[in-house]
Amino acid sequence: MRFSWPLILILAAPIAAQAWSASDSQATEAGAQAAGGQAAAAKSSRDYEAMARDVVSSLAARQFDKVHAQLAAQAAAVLTADKLGAAWDQVTGMAGSFKSVKDAQVSEIQGLHVVRLTCDFDSATLPATVGIDAEGKIAALQFGMPQTKTPWTPPEYAHPDSFTEQPVTVGDDPHKLPGTLTLPRDPKGKPFAAVVLVQGSGPHDQDETVGPNKPFKDLAWGLASGGIAVLRYHKRTFQHPESFKGQYTVDQETVEDARAAVALLAARSEIDPKRIYVAGHSLGGMLAPRIAKGDPQVAGIIIMAGNTRPLEDLIVEQVKYQVSLAGASTPEGQKAIADAEKTAAAMRDPNLKADQTVSIVGAPVSGSYVLDLRAYDPAQTAAALKIPILVMQGARDCQVRMADYEGWKRALAGDSLASFRLYPNLYHLFIPVPASDTTPLSSPADYNQPGHVAPEVIADAAAWINGAPRSSSRSGGVPTAGGR
Repeated sequence: MRFSWPLILILAAPIAAQAWSASDSQATEAGAQAAGGQAAAAKSSRDYEAMARDVVSSLAARQFDKVHAQLAAQAAAVLTADKLGAAWDQVTGMAGSFKSVKDAQVSEIQGLHVVRLTCDFDSATLPATVGIDAEGKIAALQFGMPQTKTPWTPPEYAHPDSFTEQPVTVGDDPHKLPGTLTLPRDPKGKPFAAVVLVQGSGPHDQDETVGPNKPFKDLAWGLASGGIAVLRYHKRTFQHPESFKGQYTVDQETVEDARAAVALLAARSEIDPKRIYVAGHSLGGMLAPRIAKGDPQVAGIIIMAGNTRPLEDLIVEQVKYQVSLAGASTPEGQKAIADAEKTAAAMRDPNLKADQTVSIVGAPVSGSYVLDLRAYDPAQTAAALKIPILVMQGARDCQVRMADYEGWKRALAGDSLASFRLYPNLYHLFIPVPASDTTPLSSPADYNQPGHVAPEVIADAAAWINGAPRSSSRSGGVPTAGGR
């Protein structure tokens, strides 16, 4: 049994291990040579490419001890050979058997030689990043989201003739993020209401691609077909994974870029600056109140499957659920649960320091990240806002449960600017659960089935945006709906 469940937040979709060495990140080329790294610094790009290709080949051969021996000290302390194996199983569980490395590009970033690989598997391709430090050790190792070989086809509610798409850039050099602005064609609709889409955790592309599905592309094309502009962009962990070293928080991962995207829209003549909304999914939904709290330009937020409970609670819950789907208890299943509970205990540790590293389901994460989330209450932050809020939830979502949905409802009870929509047969991606899946909630196999964001989600979001009040007062506004 392979535990390839797409865990929320840190592993919001199936990814392999990620390890960044804070000490290595601070080295410059000159500093590396002074430290005795002349031989490694003198290596050619071809040498670093060969090293990176060998890492992937070793993983495919299940030589996890060999790869672990090549890790830089800080990464090796957190990312054990067993965790490398579990991470690789996550990748192959979603993408199939490894076939080859199709492409490689080498660059130098802050003293690291960063090799970006395109890896070909039976059913998908995956981007991989290998960072090699001045001593020739692996200071960074990350696999991105599987890019399915099944072509995406537009949903029936999308009408490509009714909108245009143009490339945009979110943020500034050297770490700018490529994105796409989807604009309705109808000139009578200008200036348009607009939505910024904010992904869940993990290194997501601008479409939030998971298996054969692209929920953010569905949302962009569906909303734009109805006269609403949409901005989506690659997440920072996807475009610039090498920038996550040392201490960092969700501000650097998500919040700052979302606010930059809002500012980009506000400066466009086609966009109504008083009607810019943020729609966050999963981690993005949990953070939507935080994004809006610090940005008066945000006119309202849509929380799509955002959690109100602590991350560590969800990790244990999700692993236990996946183990339960296998039926009889197995030693592997019990080990997975024990590892999840160990992760939760580490995240709750009252003595955790910002400069420590915490292993969250095999992914080394800065202690500052965990402490920052620990201090953030998404529901209470939302309750303090004075803008319209729409909370959307799929009832068969086993990553973010009904307990989280009820958490939003309790916090926003009596708020006339809060609305709620519950969808009985949708899972975490807001795609219908296939008829063949008879589990009470969704199952991992559902993520591999092609589908589209349900049309009622598009219609409800569009109607809410078009009907949302433009006043910041809590009096009046959209009546609170109790769900469906």
